[in-house]
Amino acid sequence: MPVSAREAAVTALGAYRRSGAWSDAYLNGVFKKENMDSRDKALATRLSCGVLQNMSLIDYRLGLYVKGGIGKLQPNVLDILRVSAYQIMFMDKIPHSAAVNEGVALAKKLANKAASGLVNAVLRRISENVGKYPEPKEPWVRYSHTEQWYNYFSALVGEENAEKLMIEDNAETDITLRANPLRCTVDELIASLEAEGVTASEHSWLEGCVTISGAGSPGELSAFKEGLAMVQDAAAAMAVLAAEPQKGEEVLDACSAPGGKSFLTAMLMGNEGSILSCDLHANKLKRIDEGAERLHIDIISTAPADGSKFNPALKERFDLVIADVPCSGMGVVRKKPEIRYKSFEDIAQLPEIQYNILMNLAEYVKPGGRLVYSTCTLIREENEAVTEKFLSENGDFTREGFSLPAPIGDVPDGEKTLWPFEYGTDGFYICRMRKKK
Repeated sequence: MPVSAREAAVTALGAYRRSGAWSDAYLNGVFKKENMDSRDKALATRLSCGVLQNMSLIDYRLGLYVKGGIGKLQPNVLDILRVSAYQIMFMDKIPHSAAVNEGVALAKKLANKAASGLVNAVLRRISENVGKYPEPKEPWVRYSHTEQWYNYFSALVGEENAEKLMIEDNAETDITLRANPLRCTVDELIASLEAEGVTASEHSWLEGCVTISGAGSPGELSAFKEGLAMVQDAAAAMAVLAAEPQKGEEVLDACSAPGGKSFLTAMLMGNEGSILSCDLHANKLKRIDEGAERLHIDIISTAPADGSKFNPALKERFDLVIADVPCSGMGVVRKKPEIRYKSFEDIAQLPEIQYNILMNLAEYVKPGGRLVYSTCTLIREENEAVTEKFLSENGDFTREGFSLPAPIGDVPDGEKTLWPFEYGTDGFYICRMRKKK
């Protein structure tokens, strides 16, 4: 008997709880093994992601009705309660009775009869009290972040903006596709998407992009398979737009996997010039090669490389070096909800790694060339602190202003943090620097 969407979600939560596995990656493995249909895939994804986005709040509400508190529950029973309670609390189209019955059935299958009785009793109380739950006073519990996370961002941007950021982290996001100008126009891309029943419209402010809904997995669309488009959030595109790649230039994308920045760079260069796309993990480069072939891009070559280790063959070779360095990911919490639970102590070593990469990659920039440092995090220690230290120790480089599409506009001082609550994008940091001739 095939695994149900609810069971898949419960097992994904268990994999995250036990080993920190990414829920989306785990689910993709389940989907392939079980040959699940598109509706069940969508429901399993919604349930696992929804629970992770709202776990502290769900746990708080469950704790109101579990005698002795949720800490005494078997972990898999708690995961079953979370998935079932999420349906009752946050999904309008699933009858409460169905959520209760499926939860009880899962408890019988994955735990025992006694657990199924407890699940039944708790879920019925949860269902009876919809709209009557007392609200937790702590904002980090209300929006399911950690207290440490809330304290950090409150100190950085204020309590009001920290709350706005948590709300954005829990919001559903549109999928953004960039039309491949080497293959089609935006109008032709929209026509292709609509022919497959996908709702598509031009991005509200980013030229060349469309937003879609009702698509399931974008990778299964004909437009994607035929190289008419690639998936890319607007914030990630901004790093490349800030770099202003030109036709005929030599470009290094030093930490390139999964390849989106390399692909957009090639598109903006009109597929004229050369791009060397590197990554520490050689197995990830195959995806870049495959993506370039799908998009009909032939100026990209790939090579495994450690961005922090000097390669004399690359010294002062490139007009543009893009350093999209490994980071904590605190700007993409809305797409990877697990990140919000990271301990800041666990990511404290990242700034040194990022600084070492930046110092090394600066060696590869030609005199007069550009160096763009970017991250998908909002942590100041990974962003401004890194570039400020770099510039203070490298007199050959200075920050250089750039312009981005409205509503962002001109960035005269050469660095910009994109906050999700301001622009509706992922969180991102960009710093453009110029090497003296």
